[in-house]
Amino acid sequence: MTSGDSIAVTGLGLVTAAGIGTDVTWKGVCDGRSKATKNPVLADLPIDISCTVPDLDPARHVGPRSRLTHDRFIQLAIVAAREAVADSGLDPLTWDGARVGVVIGCGLGGITTLETQHRRLLEKGPQAVSALLLPMLVPNMVAGHLAMDLGTTGPNFVTASACASGATAIGTAAGLLREGVCDVVLTGGTEANVSPLMVTGFAQMGVLSRRVDDPTAASRPFDAARDGFVIGEGSGVLVLEREADARARRAPVRARLAGYGASADAHHITTPEPEGRSVRRALRDALAQAGVEADEVRHVNAHGTATRINDAIEARTLRAVFGDGVAVTSTKGVLGHTLGAAGAIEAALTVLAVQHSTVPPTANLEQQDPDLDLDVVSGTARQTKVDVAVSNSFGFGGQNAVLVFTAA
Repeated sequence: MTSGDSIAVTGLGLVTAAGIGTDVTWKGVCDGRSKATKNPVLADLPIDISCTVPDLDPARHVGPRSRLTHDRFIQLAIVAAREAVADSGLDPLTWDGARVGVVIGCGLGGITTLETQHRRLLEKGPQAVSALLLPMLVPNMVAGHLAMDLGTTGPNFVTASACASGATAIGTAAGLLREGVCDVVLTGGTEANVSPLMVTGFAQMGVLSRRVDDPTAASRPFDAARDGFVIGEGSGVLVLEREADARARRAPVRARLAGYGASADAHHITTPEPEGRSVRRALRDALAQAGVEADEVRHVNAHGTATRINDAIEARTLRAVFGDGVAVTSTKGVLGHTLGAAGAIEAALTVLAVQHSTVPPTANLEQQDPDLDLDVVSGTARQTKVDVAVSNSFGFGGQNAVLVFTAA
């Protein structure tokens, strides 16, 4: 792929349980220590731990009226998007907004607003319910708010493919650039559903870790003692441009988004297809679009949820495609599972792995499951040249999205 048709990542913005900002998140992930803690919001539940964004002040970080008009999933995305645009060197006051698109992944939307307003309805009656319930609830409003905040009037929408939503958004955004519809796309994902109802729902499915007495040891991707994920929240936003355009304005390019592959398992509402056939197809399609062979891949940021079945199926699939020559990590051990934001946050971390020639460790990997025959990085970050890296994202319904990033 030449610079004339490749897609450049020129800006990153991250808001995660490791902190507000790309640098603090990258440091936290490379340190390899879980950010899970007890959460007072969940205090009356059997599962009362989560990975939440610390010290976010909507009035300071977003605006004085934010608490009245934005659900938390929108606040997180606005903060991440502003950082990403500033990082790219683009100026919303001077860009042609009609040529700037917004494609954001979100699995659920404003569930905390829904829970709060439903409680008001039951306790105080209809007149107590906010007139802004629906604008704060529906997932598409995050893209709308980003457009209003940054003055973008190009294509504007949200993708929803469960925990693959953020990666689906990024792959879709690249298509808008390749087709000439946009010159710049702000893309990524956001989610803020650490709420009693959502945590209870996941707990009832049996997918959350029950290691609540030791929160920082709870999420254990690929470990023999793994028992489920820790729910998290966050947002990741990338600024994408055609590389030729980025070079023409002398913008630093962090990495190239070289390939995207997507597929459906058509198997089960929550459990991946055991042989990983559709995931392998998505991987191979992404590699083919990138013009690279499997043996050129040096790093995979795995979906790695720390659930028994998912980690096992993903490990077998990665082994079948890449053999033993790829360094694997799951950053969910540090940040928790951020649901619809996960694919975007992990894509941004994969860009940083390429840029810094560093593979972050998988938190809490003390004894790797002997049935998972992978080179999973643990303990400390691994310094190694990463010319080609893959980020995997899979969602309920069997929706798979794979992104390939290469060094600029």
